[in-house]
Amino acid sequence: MPKLNTYLIFPGNTEEAFNFYKSVFGGEFMMVVRFKDMPMEGITIPAADQNKIMHIGLSIGKDNFLMAADTLDSHGQKLVQGNNYYICIAPDSKEEADKLFNALSAGGKIENPIADQPWGDYYGSFTDKFGVQWMVDYAPPKK
Repeated sequence: MPKLNTYLIFPGNTEEAFNFYKSVFGGEFMMVVRFKDMPMEGITIPAADQNKIMHIGLSIGKDNFLMAADTLDSHGQKLVQGNNYYICIAPDSKEEADKLFNALSAGGKIENPIADQPWGDYYGSFTDKFGVQWMVDYAPPKK
């Protein structure tokens, strides 16, 4: 059975927001990745955006995660209240990831096709036909 978590998008103040959430909920940051930490072939991140958050996760209780990233104006990403959230599905297998991605994205708009990613996950994102934003992120078990 897949798990559902919330993924938030901020206009450059993700780190400030997550330090606040950590002070309220407690927990630990599972991961903090800045854009400078994850170079991607063919994508140039301006110096002013290098320290922005590409991904952060805060563990809240058992099996609950609040995750987020900053937008990059330099890449044409504009935060508009209402487009600053995703429901993130964590399936149990690649096959389940494909099934959920294909079914939920039918009639919607694919943002990132589901595929193997540089950070090791099998990931894709889209907006469904009802305007809800989704991420499907299968993280293979660590060896």
